[in-house]
Parts: sequence; C-alpha cells; structure tokens
Amino acid sequence: MTQDLEDYIEAHIDPEPEELRRIDRATNIRLLNGRMCSGHIQGRLLKMLVRMIRPRCVLELGTFSGYSALCMAEALEPGATLHTVEVDDELEDFIRANLASAPAGENITLHIGDAMETMRGWDDGAFDLIFIDADKRAYADYYGEALRLLQPGGFIIADNTLWDGHVVEGCRHSSQTEGIIRFNDLVASDPRVEKAIVPLRDGLTLIRKRDQQ
Repeated sequence: MTQDLEDYIEAHIDPEPEELRRIDRATNIRLLNGRMCSGHIQGRLLKMLVRMIRPRCVLELGTFSGYSALCMAEALEPGATLHTVEVDDELEDFIRANLASAPAGENITLHIGDAMETMRGWDDGAFDLIFIDADKRAYADYYGEALRLLQPGGFIIADNTLWDGHVVEGCRHSSQTEGIIRFNDLVASDPRVEKAIVPLRDGLTLIRKRDQQ
C-alpha cells in the first residue's frame, strides 16, 4: 500500500481517537519495533469486527503497548470484558499507563506471563473472540489452545499471517516465518473452521469455529 493510498483510507474512515494517537506516537518513540502497533486503519477494523461479533469475553495474545486491546474494548457491549496477555514484564508499567489513559481501559484485564501457560488457566469455551498477535513461532500452538477456549461459532483473528510476504518466498529463512507458514497450513487444512485472509498491512486471518464439531 502506498502512503497516498493509506492517507486516503485514513481520511475516509472513522478518525483515530486522540488517546490512541498519543499511544501510537509514544509506542514508536519509546519502544523497539514500534511498527508492531496496530495503528489507525487496523485499529478501526478491529473495533468494527468486535462491533459485528458482539463478544461477551475477548482474549488477546500479545498486548505490546495496549493499542489493539483498547481498539477492541471500544466496541464491547456493557458487561463484556477483554483479557490481554503480555510476556514482556518490562512493558507492564507502560501498558497500564496506556490503558488507564483511555475510557475503554476499564474493561481490560492485563495478564503478564507466558501466553500458553495463561491460556491453560481458563475453561473450555471461555471466550467468544480471540486475537492472536504474539510469538509467531508459537502460532500453531496458540491455535490449538484457542480452539479449546473458543465457543462454537466464535472467532479467532490472527495478525501478521502474510509476514511481509515471506510466506511465499522460496527461502524459509527464519523460525518466525516457519511458524507463520505452519500456522497458515494448519488453519487451511482444518475442517473445524471457516477462514479468510485479509491482505491488510501484514495480513489478517479471520477464522470462525463451526457450530458443530
């Protein structure tokens, strides 16, 4: 996507809330790999998807700076909650400050720890929507556990599934690329789910768990 096209899209969708604009700027100034922040376009899409799905309980794997969690939490209905898991404990203070700076932050519970270990603490069917944006090498493992945690008819959204185009390169030169390819192949061959890939930014895969298993 060219910068001109990105600017055009941003001008024709809902504006980025000011508190999220501040978080995006702080993320890019203070953190390494600031480009991992979802940003305006993907953030508004995440909010729209939550508005459409109307989940009662959401799980996010990979909080980073809290931007995507806040986008999803904006669209939660009264009484709904969002749990987000971040492995890097050095980000905890930064994340908590960001969540506290936005009204939607009051509906978010932050967990600091390993994603797989944290997921094992919930019962089957605990969530209606799970957003996967953590360690790419473990995506296939997250997927298996996410299906257990997901209600029939629930959704998984997985970020970075085109991985800067590396998924179609002949040379699989990193464990992260291998992890994404393994995940994509697993989802593609799984009859338990419906799936579609949206070529937005680094690729966003939408997965629906079928009602009958």
